[in-house]
Amino acid sequence: MAKEKTTFICTECGGSSPRWLGKCPSCGAWNTLIEQVAEAGPGKNRLSTPQGYAGLANAQPVLPLAAIEAQDVARTPSGIDELDRVLGGGIVEGGVVLIGGDPGIGKSTLLLQAMDALQRAGLPTLYVTGEESGAQVALRSRRLGIDGSQVQLLAEIQLEKILATVEATQPSVVVIDSIQTTYSDQLTSAPGSVAQVRECAAHLTRMAKSTGIAVILVGHVTKEGALAGPRVLEHMVDTVLYFEGDTHSQFRLVRAIKNRFGAVNEIGVFAMTEKGLKGVSNPSAIFLSQHSEPVPGSCVMVTLEGTRPLLVEIQALVDSGGPSPRRLSVGLDKDRLAMLLAVLHRHAGVACMDQDVFVNAVGGVRISEPAADLAVMLSITSSLRGKALPRGFLAFGEVGLAGEVRPAPRGQERLKEAAKLGFSVAVVPKANAPKKPIEGLTIHAVERVEEAMNVVRGL
Repeated sequence: MAKEKTTFICTECGGSSPRWLGKCPSCGAWNTLIEQVAEAGPGKNRLSTPQGYAGLANAQPVLPLAAIEAQDVARTPSGIDELDRVLGGGIVEGGVVLIGGDPGIGKSTLLLQAMDALQRAGLPTLYVTGEESGAQVALRSRRLGIDGSQVQLLAEIQLEKILATVEATQPSVVVIDSIQTTYSDQLTSAPGSVAQVRECAAHLTRMAKSTGIAVILVGHVTKEGALAGPRVLEHMVDTVLYFEGDTHSQFRLVRAIKNRFGAVNEIGVFAMTEKGLKGVSNPSAIFLSQHSEPVPGSCVMVTLEGTRPLLVEIQALVDSGGPSPRRLSVGLDKDRLAMLLAVLHRHAGVACMDQDVFVNAVGGVRISEPAADLAVMLSITSSLRGKALPRGFLAFGEVGLAGEVRPAPRGQERLKEAAKLGFSVAVVPKANAPKKPIEGLTIHAVERVEEAMNVVRGL
């Protein structure tokens, strides 16, 4: 019996190679090639015929961009305010949403709640499960307190049967849980392979665009935390959402990584309860520790997550280290921490060369913007000297290698959010100083790191 021909597919970009290589020849990623059975080719390429493309299809009319009428997309609220915030206002007709996260973090729970809310609002919905039986999903709905739910359920993994059911039932919203378990009979590879994931997602996307049915895909994540399958899966869909947070913690964050119909990096904050995921109306309270008295090494900053300003506490611990001091950060960039320590030493005279430095963003939030620089440096200095910053103190601003403090975007919104929550003292970049005073908030505008240190010493 002849051996089946195999090829090696990259899990990052979907590129192929006839043999295994340590490095993908298409995208350069290491150790991403996996073996699978090669698909039968379509034969001779008809596009290479001498008559060119004109013999294969008719030319289509084109329009100038100015002649096309631009209309706002209609949105349907999902019934969960925090989910609507991340989506940009609600579910878009014909939109395709991909949602990923660690196992057990709450993807299926959130979508089951959303589907029930949409069904009760009068929209027909279809929940397709490939990982659980119908009885298991029904049992989970009972645990969540969803009684008498009329959400239509289908336990199926074959793509052709799913598409036929969607055509017959005509729902407004379809959930595929998950895309990695779905397979098409047109391909011989196993479910979850790169070819199957890509082909099934492409068929579902075409169905959504042609019929106006909104499709929500659940995706698995790899051990590195990225969505399993090639990145082309993220390019196909309109919106990509990631679940963040520790599965052992009560709180979950849903972040928009890509959104063709709304803002990116928008987050929704949820609390896991016995009745499922509940939206958190004041998320700043999650990221602030409740100290009875100010403690050394703690500094509050205002970060922007999409359109929402959030107050986050930055904690630092500086302890005597050995010949090789450690630099560890949780929720912040480790390389940026090393750079800030060098700036702190050179321009502010604060040396931590022989000290272990640990920095943490409270609440499991990840801060990627450089506006956290000033708060990190002040918390490190506070821990090193054993002197707590005053109650109601906050700081934000980007710090450059020359020691200058650069402005943060939308500084006025940050300061107003802090004043609303009762903060009284702020150290901010000079360019972010408001023209009109903010009631109850004393603002110290600084241009350099050493100025910020002098301000803190005088408080």
